[in-house]
Amino acid sequence: ERQLVESGGDLVQAGGSLRLSCVVSGFQFDDYAIGWFRQAPGKAREGVSYIKTSDGSTYYGDSMKGRFTISSISRVNAKNTVYLQMNNLRPEDTAVYFCHAWGPGDYWGKGTQVTVSS
Repeated sequence: ERQLVESGGDLVQAGGSLRLSCVVSGFQFDDYAIGWFRQAPGKAREGVSYIKTSDGSTYYGDSMKGRFTISSISRVNAKNTVYLQMNNLRPEDTAVYFCHAWGPGDYWGKGTQVTVSS
């Protein structure tokens, strides 16, 4: 079964940090770009960051550059994981963060809530 399972969302004060994890299973990790979208109430879904697992190339949304870092770990015979380290969080980062994989298929996780208080 193809799965993306997010974790790590929490309530944090402005200026704080969180690390989100996306555990990926059921498809070939290296065939995909995997990363994160976010959606705040009343707003459109927004691309946050992606990593192309085959070569490590990355993408960041403009407001995330310098604050967020994406990385991935590929394990033989184990679940592969994509991390999003988020530093210097701002109230406007408050959203549900969704893990997304696209390549031969297109898969989404169920999301994890990040809330940043001012």
